[in-house]
Amino acid sequence: MTESINKLAHKFSKLPGVGAKTAMRYAYAVINMSEADVEEFRAALGDVKHNVRYCAECGNFTETDVCEICRKRPSDTICVVTYPKDVVAMEKAHSFRGVYHVLHGTISPLDGRGPDDIRIKELLARLDGVKEVILATNPDVEGEATAMYIARLIKPLGIRVSRIAQGISMGSDIEYADEVTLSRALESRVDL
Repeated sequence: MTESINKLAHKFSKLPGVGAKTAMRYAYAVINMSEADVEEFRAALGDVKHNVRYCAECGNFTETDVCEICRKRPSDTICVVTYPKDVVAMEKAHSFRGVYHVLHGTISPLDGRGPDDIRIKELLARLDGVKEVILATNPDVEGEATAMYIARLIKPLGIRVSRIAQGISMGSDIEYADEVTLSRALESRVDL
């Protein structure tokens, strides 16, 4: 193996979810790319690094000061998510028509992350005229703790605070669901 291939594979392996074998496949793929494709790839990396920043209002990825969602949608409902990638997932559902607020993390005392380390103060500063805050953090210990913390801050302000429903996924079998998932599914049931 050449030093250049190993160096490139090592760089690819630093990406989330890319193991050593996948990194090596990526390095081999680059070898077989044309010079023009390699230049386009390099330019795309540079463009992302130099042009993408966080929206001044919600914290989502944007190439302008304020993202398109914040500019065009009504701001009376805010959906709070953990990371910008969560906005992408929510947008794929085509169901939410309000704006988002990206926390850029969750409260996690074990990792040394408290409320002041994520964008909670920025959320509280956006609440003027807001009717509802939907908490859409992950259903894990940190996500639940963060959602509960935020709910305790916002409820006294007279703003509706809701949590996304959790339970059985479409197409899954009940027999394979764990106890917590089944419990949440029963708690979040709806009338038909």
